[in-house]
Amino acid sequence: MIHKNMFKMASVALSASLLFACSNTELEETAEASSPAQEIVQSEIDSVLTYTAGDEYEDLENAETIELTGTEADYASSAAVLFEEGTLTIKAGGTYVLSGSLDGQVVVDSEDDNPVRIVLDGVSIQSSETSAIFVEKAEKTIISLEEGSENRVADAANYSDTDDADEPNAAIFSKSDLTINGTGQLVVEGNYNNGITSKDALKITGGDVTIFAVDDALMGRDLVAAKDGTLTIEAGDDGIKTTNDEENTGTIALEGGTYSIVAGGDGIQSSADAYITGGTYSITSGGGSPETVKTNSPGPAQGTATEEADMESGKGLKTEGALFVTGGSFTVDSADDAVHSNGDVAISGGEWTLSTGEDGIHADQMMVLDDGTFDIAKSYEALEAAQLSINGGEYTLWASDDGINVSNGTATADEDTTTSTQEEPLLTITGGFMSVDAGGDGLDANGSIHMTGGTVLVNGPVTDMEGSIDYDNTFTQEGGLLIAAGSSGMVQSTSEDSTQSAVVMTFPDIQEAGTLTHLEDSAGNTVASFAPEKDYQAIYISSPDLQVGSSYTLSVGGSSSGEETEGLYTGGSYEGGTEVLSFVQEETATWLNEDGITEAAPEHAGGGAGGAGVGGDRQGGPPQGANPMEQLDEETALQVEEILAQLEAGTLTEEQAQAAMAELGIEVPMRPMDDTVPAQ
Repeated sequence: MIHKNMFKMASVALSASLLFACSNTELEETAEASSPAQEIVQSEIDSVLTYTAGDEYEDLENAETIELTGTEADYASSAAVLFEEGTLTIKAGGTYVLSGSLDGQVVVDSEDDNPVRIVLDGVSIQSSETSAIFVEKAEKTIISLEEGSENRVADAANYSDTDDADEPNAAIFSKSDLTINGTGQLVVEGNYNNGITSKDALKITGGDVTIFAVDDALMGRDLVAAKDGTLTIEAGDDGIKTTNDEENTGTIALEGGTYSIVAGGDGIQSSADAYITGGTYSITSGGGSPETVKTNSPGPAQGTATEEADMESGKGLKTEGALFVTGGSFTVDSADDAVHSNGDVAISGGEWTLSTGEDGIHADQMMVLDDGTFDIAKSYEALEAAQLSINGGEYTLWASDDGINVSNGTATADEDTTTSTQEEPLLTITGGFMSVDAGGDGLDANGSIHMTGGTVLVNGPVTDMEGSIDYDNTFTQEGGLLIAAGSSGMVQSTSEDSTQSAVVMTFPDIQEAGTLTHLEDSAGNTVASFAPEKDYQAIYISSPDLQVGSSYTLSVGGSSSGEETEGLYTGGSYEGGTEVLSFVQEETATWLNEDGITEAAPEHAGGGAGGAGVGGDRQGGPPQGANPMEQLDEETALQVEEILAQLEAGTLTEEQAQAAMAELGIEVPMRPMDDTVPAQ
């Protein structure tokens, strides 16, 4: 479900709908006037969640004490408590302290409008026929875990009556609102299906709760909210989830707590929006990430929407609506996407360590990243959305395919549907520090790229059918530092309307990983000094220090005494390198090879088809003069475009594409793709 208020937070708490509708000037002005993201998200949480009396632990007053003795119960005579044939029934609101053990069931069937509070103070409840605690009727039920207590609740492996979907299917099952609080310990064994289920709202404000469940561990149909406590979960399917897809329900709101989740399905799954403002999260889902991440190749590894619809979802954090995060610490190891939204994603803080066999962070629609520390150590594509804005934060991204991808159509992994947006796919970068290690395209836009600030370093690809920068429409750069080093086959530069200068150097030979490329002005001031992590034959450099009409020298090799961050050296001095060439920056985008400035920059023909590798001089850098596609006859050009489209779709391998090109008389050398995952 996607709410009508599709995306409430973007750049510094700016609405994403506004973000992508504004011009850049309007965006900057609006962002400066915006409220902090935390305030916006907290306001949204407050609109769907209210903690009321009893949700926080309260001292015991006027409590009835019930001692459980296996098959009997010892308590003061009370019309509010009944015990018959192993079932303890609470008939009225009040506070009830349970201790001892029970081979049976506790039932809440309150006949008044007062909350029922069950205090577990060293109790073990085991049912051999159904759920262990069942709330049939109550205005609200509170389970308090008394300080220092150890408690256990377990249901039967098979229920005697399972025909009614509204009947219990969890060790603790409530048909009304349920709250868990306190500081004691509780172990829940969901032997039949779920661990803890509420058909309404489920809130956790404290306690040390361990849940084992053959299916889902912790479920609130309308709401799951937590602000404190420790949850340890082992679930056959999902760890924490909501299920209601009606408007204004199904929300997950996590404001604190510590979570250790091992789930066969999704770690945390919301049927609507999810809000996270704090907490520590360790999530392993779907068995964790594979040892080797798939690459862009045909066959089952790629799959189709129909094929993937039959697969189990093994995502770390998943929402059907939007995901909003302002803080927290996240360690996710997932078979499927580590973070996934069928709608929008907005993150303005937190520490993220993600390993996945699919996307690191994925949004079917819009994604806005304002702040945070992101270490995506293993992924198929690190960041993917229809529209993506990066405004701050620190990023270390590793991807077997594209590092960053914006695309207007996405087939979801667990639904036989394709979500698309009518707006042009757009990658916007206004700030942050990012290092990308990509097996496929480094920055890939099936639309346009716009960069006004930040630092982006791209390593890879090493194959000539991919590009370190790949866009279909335009790439305008008006600020920031961007260095992209990779193969020379599909290299691209910025569009003509960029206001910041750039150079693209293609070397006659492949430069080994770790080899410095150093660019300095005529006064000896460093413009850029970068040692890529992978082999490279072309490098793109755009910096505010590059000016049209000024003279520059480019060198390779040597060393720098400057401070190194992800291969980028700042400060210090450069020495020992080999000067390749000196040149004057005559155009905003200047193309270079070992002989100097090329006669003309290649035109961009969309989809990578106009990259320098198609029909170009493999040793001399980009082709001289016009777009190489324009040098082909119409029929051949269409065949080339079809081959590239099949390569992009995964229906041809790179070797097959190379062979098909060769049949057309076009030589496109290949190098093996480095899909080795860095040591963890």
